[in-house]
Amino acid sequence: MMANSSAARPGAAPGRAAPDHHVAIIGAGPGGIAAGVKLRQAGIDDFVILDRDTGFGGSWHENRYPGVCVDIPSLAYQYSFARNAKWSRVFAPGAEVRDYHSNVARRFDLHRHARFGVDVVSERWDDAAHLWRLHTAGGEVITARFVINAVGAFVNPKPDGGIPGLDRFRGKIQRPSSWDHDWDHTGKRVAVIGTGPSSIQITPSIAPEVAALTVFQRTPVWCLPKPNPAVSKPVQALLGVPGVQSGLHGAALVGMDALLRTAAGTPPSLTKAAMRVIDKTTIAAHRQLVRQAVRDPATAAALTPTHGPLAKRPSFSSDYLQAFNRDNVALVTERIETMTPKGIRTADGGEHEFDMIVVATGYEVFSDPETYRTGMVVGRDGMDLGEFYREHGMQSYEAVALPKLPNRWTLVGPYSWTGSGWHAFVEMTSHHAVRAIREAGRRGATRAEVRQDAHDAYHAKILRRSEAIRWYFNELNGHVPTYYRNSQGDSTYVRPSGFFQARHGSHRFPFEHYRFDVLRPAAAAPSSGATTRAETGDKPTADTDRTPVTVASNA
Repeated sequence: MMANSSAARPGAAPGRAAPDHHVAIIGAGPGGIAAGVKLRQAGIDDFVILDRDTGFGGSWHENRYPGVCVDIPSLAYQYSFARNAKWSRVFAPGAEVRDYHSNVARRFDLHRHARFGVDVVSERWDDAAHLWRLHTAGGEVITARFVINAVGAFVNPKPDGGIPGLDRFRGKIQRPSSWDHDWDHTGKRVAVIGTGPSSIQITPSIAPEVAALTVFQRTPVWCLPKPNPAVSKPVQALLGVPGVQSGLHGAALVGMDALLRTAAGTPPSLTKAAMRVIDKTTIAAHRQLVRQAVRDPATAAALTPTHGPLAKRPSFSSDYLQAFNRDNVALVTERIETMTPKGIRTADGGEHEFDMIVVATGYEVFSDPETYRTGMVVGRDGMDLGEFYREHGMQSYEAVALPKLPNRWTLVGPYSWTGSGWHAFVEMTSHHAVRAIREAGRRGATRAEVRQDAHDAYHAKILRRSEAIRWYFNELNGHVPTYYRNSQGDSTYVRPSGFFQARHGSHRFPFEHYRFDVLRPAAAAPSSGATTRAETGDKPTADTDRTPVTVASNA
């Protein structure tokens, strides 16, 4: 379908052109799939899924580096509406996870809604028409009444990781998100920059194949054992019994829910004291684990973190630490000064020559204000999301909506992660978005916007409940760089509530927290040219999740 179609469609405001789509979903990763399924379950079929890549899966479609696999048990890394009993291992390999997402999209007939190779570079609200104009890198403008932003937690790979002179290196640059498998690293001298989750998987995977491997570490990370046995056929059969997987997953969610609720609900003085004791005890225990895994005492000491287990994202591997026992693997902790045509120069003057360098320096994260550029999202009255976040800090109602950004929801927004797997999390936030869209359809509204007072009250509550969490990242572990603490000193990654409380908020938020407006026909507008609207937001309705009357496409 071509953008900017001028023909009126069923459900459009009389005298006005219909938008290209009723709903546009930006991103075809786990969140985009969840949103698409939720829309179809709500009886809304006029939607498009836009993604810059070539298929479903998001980071699982992009990341095909050696050793890629999930870091949490596969049973917790799937949708409640599409449970898979056939995982080959407890922690499934990346190819299996990629196939899972593609198969779920096919099962729910999402491929016919998808447009791949479409990179949305800006979103602009048209208040005169009550729709969003999505501008793409290719120059196309796609219009939609409602937008669900599902780009995920890790938005863009950091282009150079802050390393000067990256473009001067004459050898091969590899990145986890765009690994070139046609380039043979066998017998080559290889560097890995970074010690995040991808590095922890890549390092032991390629160490036996290369002549020499050097890992450049800025900050040591928590790396816990990760036994990954195959899932036997009898166990797969048991997991296929209705209720077994949901019960196991539910038990895990109860545990995480209790942890977060305790951290958020306990008086800060008690929480802080407990955090001190837990960090001190676990750091000492982990030091012993590293010493047992790594033979060289100096290397073991360098690999031992001095921060608490939750200050940075912990990683899991049963062979990463052991890789440093190999004769061809070395650890460098000196700061990288610059890249050179032949390799890397460190701050101590050391020159390191390589044939291939793996830049595993991470992503721009949803919880950083710098991720949102000026002009990327512009809403009502010129509200610029990037400028707003820089001036007022990261915030959003129920982690999905903001005043002055009508008809728009973000599945991974500030203060959103609840300790669950990503699939349970994006199902929850997708439900909020679709519930609001469905209510707008039931009312015949063309604009749905969270009210300022409801948003402000919610954010004030979040800030109160986040006190101990902010203290943990800013003071107790303020010496360690982490994306759990952003440049403004806020810990906007973590939602200070349990999973079940967050899910209740997404499923049962009061509709009076939103304002619903109806766009009047163009012919009825005043001679001044101003658009008039009839507000329906003050009409109380029963707060139920009933199936609405079928809404025509582009209503």
